[in-house]
Amino acid sequence: MRAVVHERTGGPEVLRLAERPVPDVPAGHVRVRVHVSGVNPTDLRSRSGQSSGMKFAEQIPHQDGAGVVDAIAADVTGFEAGQRVWLWDAAFGRPAGTAAEYVVLPAEHVIPLPDGASFELGASLGIPALTAHHALTSGTHRLAPGVLAGTTVLVHGGAGAVGHAAIQLARWAGAHVLSTVSSKDKARLAAAAGAHHVIDYRAEDVPARIAELAPDGVHRIVEVDLAANLATDTAVLANGGSINVYTFRPDELLPIPSLELLVKNARLGFTYTYTVDTAAKEDALAAVTAAVADGVMGVGTEHGLPLGRYELTEAPAAHAALEQGFVGKVLISVVPATEA
Repeated sequence: MRAVVHERTGGPEVLRLAERPVPDVPAGHVRVRVHVSGVNPTDLRSRSGQSSGMKFAEQIPHQDGAGVVDAIAADVTGFEAGQRVWLWDAAFGRPAGTAAEYVVLPAEHVIPLPDGASFELGASLGIPALTAHHALTSGTHRLAPGVLAGTTVLVHGGAGAVGHAAIQLARWAGAHVLSTVSSKDKARLAAAAGAHHVIDYRAEDVPARIAELAPDGVHRIVEVDLAANLATDTAVLANGGSINVYTFRPDELLPIPSLELLVKNARLGFTYTYTVDTAAKEDALAAVTAAVADGVMGVGTEHGLPLGRYELTEAPAAHAALEQGFVGKVLISVVPATEA
C-alpha cells in the first residue's frame, strides 16, 4: 500500500510517500480502506514535535479519516466488508494513522457512516466534532435535539473546524448560537454553519453586542483563545455558565478573575479529546453520528467550511496550507476519484 510516513519531527518536508505492506488484522480490530484522510492542527503539532517527540521509529500521520471496511477480525461483530465508516483518534498511541491506503484500528474507533454522508464529511468529524461535543457539554451529558433549548451558546472562532462543528451541534440541540470571527468572509462561513448572530471582533464591541443579543448572559462558551477572550467571557457569562477551552498557547500563564467568576458560580473547563473518559467519548460518538444522520452536519462552502483538497502525494503541501492559515478543512484524497 501507499502511505505517508515520517521518521523525524520537523516541517512538512519530513513527510514522504512510501510503500508499506498492507497490515494484518489482529483480534478486536477492523481494517479500513481509507478514501479520505482529514488533516487537523493536532497532526501538525505531532509532526513538528511541538506536542511531543517521535514515539515510534516511523509514523503514518493523521487521526481522522473515512473509507470502507476491508477486513474484520473473527471476534468482531457489527461490521461487514464494504461498509462505509468514519474513523477517530487513529494515530493516538499508534504508529499508523489514516494517511495511507489501509489502516487497522480497534473496532471501537470505526464508526458506521450514515447513509447520504460523504467521505469528505466523515473525514472531517473526529477531532473537530468530538472536541466540540465535549466543549459544549463538559462531558456531563449527550447532545440531542432540544437538549440545549432555552440556552445561549457563544462559539469563539466560528469559521474554524471545531467552531464550525460546535455551531452545528449547538443548533441541532436547540441552542441560540452566537459566534465571533475576525472578518466579513469568516462571518459568512459562521452564518452558513448556522450561527444566529455573528460578531466581527475586529470591528465591533463584543461584550456590548453580546449584551444586546443575550441580556441574561451566555450559558456556554466554546473557547479557542482564553488569553484573548477571558475578559469578554467573564463579562458576558450568565450565572452558572461554563467556559470550555480546547486549545493552548505554549508557556501561557493567565491571571484568572476568580472573584468575578466566583460570584457567577462559573465553571471553567478544558477539553483534550484524546483523554476524555470513555463514557463521555461514547456519548460524543453517538451524538455526532446522530447529528450526521439528521443531516445537520456538513462541510463545503454551502455549510460554512470550505475544503482544501489534496492527493496523497501532496501531503506536505496539505500540511503547509493548514500551517499557513487555510480557512476551512484540509482533506487528502487517498483513493483516486476514478476508483472511489
